[in-house]
Amino acid sequence: MEMVVCDTKEALGSRAAADGAELVRRAIAERGRAHIILATGASQFEMLGELVAADRIDWPRVTAFHLDEYLGMPISHPASFRKYLKERFVDRLPQPLVAFHYLDGEADPERECERVGEILLAHPIDVAFIGIGENGHLAFNDPPADFQTERPYLIVALDEACRRQQLGEGWFATLEDVPDRAISMSIRQIMKSAAIICSVPDRRKAEAVRGAVQGPVTPDLPASILQQHPQATIYLDRESASLLS
Repeated sequence: MEMVVCDTKEALGSRAAADGAELVRRAIAERGRAHIILATGASQFEMLGELVAADRIDWPRVTAFHLDEYLGMPISHPASFRKYLKERFVDRLPQPLVAFHYLDGEADPERECERVGEILLAHPIDVAFIGIGENGHLAFNDPPADFQTERPYLIVALDEACRRQQLGEGWFATLEDVPDRAISMSIRQIMKSAAIICSVPDRRKAEAVRGAVQGPVTPDLPASILQQHPQATIYLDRESASLLS
């Protein structure tokens, strides 16, 4: 795992998007297509804003996949990750993608895991754009995360720290409103990505960053697994890097 520290979250977003865009261009140049994963949340605002504006990306050769979604969440809800990705990414692209494979939170969850999982297995991922949660989660794999399953998508329970983060970021009015289950891409599936661009701004993520970068690899801090990826880069601002030695 490599680390890039920027002065501000805006600079972080710009650098992560630029590096990720180059990886997408390279995949298209080498194979005629690119497959990517996109995360959501406040940590991805700046990066996504820069990525959709990146030049020289042939978006009609790109297929994208959804990282996670709440169970029972309609796309009309302000916290819907489908809504987030449609409005902040898909609708802002200068050209349409080959496809964006959303996770439908209102569908039968087991069938939805199988449906999108089968598509994902046929499209090896070139670049995964992800973040790290305040509790160290990757996607919605809260601690202790399952490092062993080969299933592409899982139904997971969300712990209180994860749910409080969603409340703190303003997606829900009360903690009781935050769903306690979700569909999430598995740890092993994320790690199968050829390259990982991990954007982690803000002081509230500093403890998780320290554990992920300097601590042992453990399911109790899921993001620590990134230490074992041959081409993972974590992008930090001064605040999120503040506890690193």
